[in-house]
Amino acid sequence: MSRAFLRDDAEGEMPRRNYALPERDDPGYDAACARALLEAARVNETQLAERATGYYWGEPRLKPYVAEILVEAERARDDRLEQLARRFLK
Repeated sequence: MSRAFLRDDAEGEMPRRNYALPERDDPGYDAACARALLEAARVNETQLAERATGYYWGEPRLKPYVAEILVEAERARDDRLEQLARRFLK
């Protein structure tokens, strides 16, 4: 059988990305999760970041951190990150 018809990965599984998150009890965990979700959205991997962080897109608890990232993005003139942060904050 041709390899074109074989799947090497399990149905529905997606590759795991290392988000370099601190331990959940680390005081910087939520800030790291906010950044991970935005950076994942930049490369269309939001679902992977949601699984890794335990937070869904738009999580109210992360909004203060995303607001800080928005300010950074505006200063850096990172239009894409600014757009994603604004979308998260809606």
